[in-house]
Amino acid sequence: MNIKKKIEQANEVALERMSNVQPILVDIELEAMNVIPAMDKKTILHAGPPIDWGRMCGPTQGAIAGILVYEGLAANIEEGYELAASGEIKFDCNHDHDTVGPMTGVTSPHQPVFVLEDRENGRKSYCTLNEGRGKVLRFGGWDFEVLDRLNWMKDILAPALKKAVNHAKGIDIKSIISESLHMGDEAHNRNRSGSYLFMREITPHLMDTVDVSTAKEVFLFLTQNADIFNLNLSMPHSKLIADAARDIDYCSLVVAMARNGTDIGIQVSALGREWFTSPATMVDGLYFPGFSEEDACPDLGDSTISEVIGIGGFSMASSPAIVSFVGGSASEAVSRTERMYEITAGKSKTFTIPSLNFRGAPTGIDIRKVVELNEPPLINTGIAHKEAGIGQIGAGLTSAPLEMFHEALKSFGKKYL
Repeated sequence: MNIKKKIEQANEVALERMSNVQPILVDIELEAMNVIPAMDKKTILHAGPPIDWGRMCGPTQGAIAGILVYEGLAANIEEGYELAASGEIKFDCNHDHDTVGPMTGVTSPHQPVFVLEDRENGRKSYCTLNEGRGKVLRFGGWDFEVLDRLNWMKDILAPALKKAVNHAKGIDIKSIISESLHMGDEAHNRNRSGSYLFMREITPHLMDTVDVSTAKEVFLFLTQNADIFNLNLSMPHSKLIADAARDIDYCSLVVAMARNGTDIGIQVSALGREWFTSPATMVDGLYFPGFSEEDACPDLGDSTISEVIGIGGFSMASSPAIVSFVGGSASEAVSRTERMYEITAGKSKTFTIPSLNFRGAPTGIDIRKVVELNEPPLINTGIAHKEAGIGQIGAGLTSAPLEMFHEALKSFGKKYL
């Protein structure tokens, strides 16, 4: 059998495995270190490929310094920066610990996390709960408002949702994402429909397990942040699907793509845990009043796991309203989705796009096709200020750099040719 045939067969196996994944929200663990592999009290995880403290962007450094205060390891933000730079704290990327996180993606030992499980094979993934809008840790924001919200999430929100999820005996996140694509989401930057679908599922169980006052607090938080809350469920759901394609001999599909504001990296099925990286790109987008590209941090976050499985930027055709947030027109959103079919190995059996006659979303980024066609994967994303503490300043579009796909393909060729 020639190598092309072996690759095609391997990619078909990967797509089938991805299709069979059934991500279920099975729990909320109140302390991340109890479930995230190889995590201890001095471990802080971050978005993107691995990076040391000195190379981290401003928002990531700010989020880490802040979370060290939350963890009780530093008395204030200044001490947080000193401790982070001291070498006493171990930093590692979320993806290498079965975890994902939006923007800075900072995940600490005592934060509560969603626990999703693939009931096909028992594999699990994790993600912190979404803080909502405004000044938030994921954009490097830090003050007493941020700390108070994180503590409320730990003490009120997470325990209440945990009781409700356990009472429900799990919630099917894949069906929520699939339906949300038919209701105007693309499940990366627009999550309003998914958040309301989640609320529909969780509310009866919430009312059965917590007092009315707590239920009201939780429900108000969810409704006020409905445009973003479901992202932190969509992401670990997408990771479970992508991880099903890992470690398949001859498979040329991307299984992870992530950014940290300094680098962007990919992992490829047949090449194990090796990261192929390029400098993180700037985002071409719409800025909030008073801000411009001069203020922007390069792209960051693990949320591009969405594009790896075919939603997010790859399914913009399902979300005409997203263009009012990231720029462009509805017709351009459709054309961008159509271009992504050229660099993917197949079409999703689960995620379908109404405006394309319910055609399956383009799924399985093939490094060979990206290089051959010189067509980079599309990403839609939020934009963080380059300085810690300011937060989100816009949203827009960017593309994954071609260089890292060339490097991955060279490595692939060395292995098999």
